[in-house]
Amino acid sequence: MNKIKILPDNLANQIAAGEVVERPASVIKELVENSIDAGAKNIKIEIELGGRRLMRITDDGEGMERDDAILAFERHATSKLKTLEDLAKIATLGFRGEALASIASVAKVELVTKTEDNNAGTKVLIEGGKLIDVSDAGRATGTTITVRDLFFNTPARRKFMRSEATENFHITSIATHYALANPPIFFSLTNNGRESFRLTPAKDLRERAYQIFGGNLLESLIPVSGGREYVAKIGGYISAPRERRTTRDAQFFFINGRFVRDKVIAGGLLEGYRSVLPHGVYPVAFLFLDIPLEEIDVNVHPAKTEIRFRRSQAVKDVIAEAVREALQRSGIGVERTFSVPESDEPAREIEPTNEANIEHSPSQTVIEFQSEAQTSAIDATKIETAIANQPSAENDRSPFASDEFEIPVSSNDFEDLAVRKERVEPVKSPLSDRNDFAGIGYAVLPPVDSAENIPRSVEVDEVSGSKIKPIGQLHESFIIAVDDEGLLLIDQHVAHERILFDKFRKREDERRVEAQNLLLPETFDLTPAQSAAFDLVERELESCGFGLMRLSGRTIAIKSVPTDLPPSELRNLFAEILDTAESEKRGNARETIRDNIAATMACKAAVKINMKLTPEKMHWLIDRLLVTSSPTTCPHGRPVILRLTMKDIERGFHRT
Repeated sequence: MNKIKILPDNLANQIAAGEVVERPASVIKELVENSIDAGAKNIKIEIELGGRRLMRITDDGEGMERDDAILAFERHATSKLKTLEDLAKIATLGFRGEALASIASVAKVELVTKTEDNNAGTKVLIEGGKLIDVSDAGRATGTTITVRDLFFNTPARRKFMRSEATENFHITSIATHYALANPPIFFSLTNNGRESFRLTPAKDLRERAYQIFGGNLLESLIPVSGGREYVAKIGGYISAPRERRTTRDAQFFFINGRFVRDKVIAGGLLEGYRSVLPHGVYPVAFLFLDIPLEEIDVNVHPAKTEIRFRRSQAVKDVIAEAVREALQRSGIGVERTFSVPESDEPAREIEPTNEANIEHSPSQTVIEFQSEAQTSAIDATKIETAIANQPSAENDRSPFASDEFEIPVSSNDFEDLAVRKERVEPVKSPLSDRNDFAGIGYAVLPPVDSAENIPRSVEVDEVSGSKIKPIGQLHESFIIAVDDEGLLLIDQHVAHERILFDKFRKREDERRVEAQNLLLPETFDLTPAQSAAFDLVERELESCGFGLMRLSGRTIAIKSVPTDLPPSELRNLFAEILDTAESEKRGNARETIRDNIAATMACKAAVKINMKLTPEKMHWLIDRLLVTSSPTTCPHGRPVILRLTMKDIERGFHRT
């Protein structure tokens, strides 16, 4: 007897539904994409019980003939692909011909559609993949699809659905994405009979963003435009550094009008903010990429939310370049990185890299600079003159040992390198041939071995009970310390952040959170997705010290906040909490919200980088750090301590 059998169509459709229909929001996504492809100018979405009981999409698109309406529920039935060549140049949102068949196999579906040329419309009823009835129906030109009792015939799938509030959050998020991508289209969402949002046609993205996010966010947006013709054209908005989030949930990416979740775009965006935003925080972004159809493959994911690029690095580079230019135009300096060869070959742009990870060699030097500043080219002869005027070598003391030693530099010593990618000649002087001062010029550095791969993060048990002695500061940002194992570098900001976080969190656990009333209530215009998330976490917010009041529509008022929360951080913190309110991300809502509040307060109150510390303060910081719940990581997961062991040091000097 044969072991391999052909699956029945109904079972095959249910398997396909497992790939396409992950949750109610997946159904909304597929049906909204079909409405947009059909040329709809008005799209209305209705849901009940988080989409479990009812989902209905009504549009005024071109509609379907009767035969097409029936064939649309067959697998791989589509009007958007005809030849193999079409698959390489997909210009529509939907194309697989699997969505309706997959949805109909796990739900009760009613389709009512009419074209402009027909006097009567067509109604098709399907339950669990079986055609029940086809009849005439009256309606205006367009299509209405009603989906009831999702997963009614697959109880195993149904029990994995999340709470109503969580499913509402996902549906609202999908509707928000496609409303952003299509400003000229009217969108509305009705949840259990109550209108969640109603967006009239907008003339452009900025107006649509105002409709969804309100004026407060709009004031912080910076327009982005740029790109390269055969790689990607980029448009949209990014946020000023003051508008930041601790997650990427406020980043919206679209390729040729298609909503995507993509690491290449996210990486290019973050690269553009290099040296502008600290580690662990992310900007708000609405980025729209127009990419030649032959340069991308959208047929790599059943839900069509992932894209494969033919030249992913080139796409990432043009995104970073467009973001940097947008920030520079707004007066915000960002880091640029270029290679400076000594030979006559043209200068080559290299990947930006962290300052701590730069490996210098005599033949290549990396120069970093900000757009507002100018890189100084110090005349080496002035250094020589300064050394000559110092006490002679008889006292066995380097002139650089004096705190008062300064090199006089005039304004004429600066050469503008802010925007030019030109070859930079090294400074030539008699000192350039001396081993002890070789390459004092800005384009040549000593040929030292890099230690970038030697320091490592420290585990908790490695510092428990350890006697750590501070010996100084590095750039007034990192504490240099020693213990029995070797050398330690401690990030003073995140170390203090961990100390304060444990203090605030313990105080919250031991007593009821105290609240302070605001002189004037702060009002927030929530996005549709944030409004759904607010319903999810309102009780937890109130238990954490927030006094809340829902006003009309999507506006809420905050009357009081936790005592230790800086009022200036209220807006960003509140947005972060709502943007991460999804249950599977947040776990225990109350604990996570309290952690977010404590982490924010700790970050704002902790000592900063570029702050000089006395030996007593360094001792205190280390002693308190070692008794915290996690002395080696900050509340955001970043390392606090790096170690360079004696074995590492001896190996570096070839002593072992």
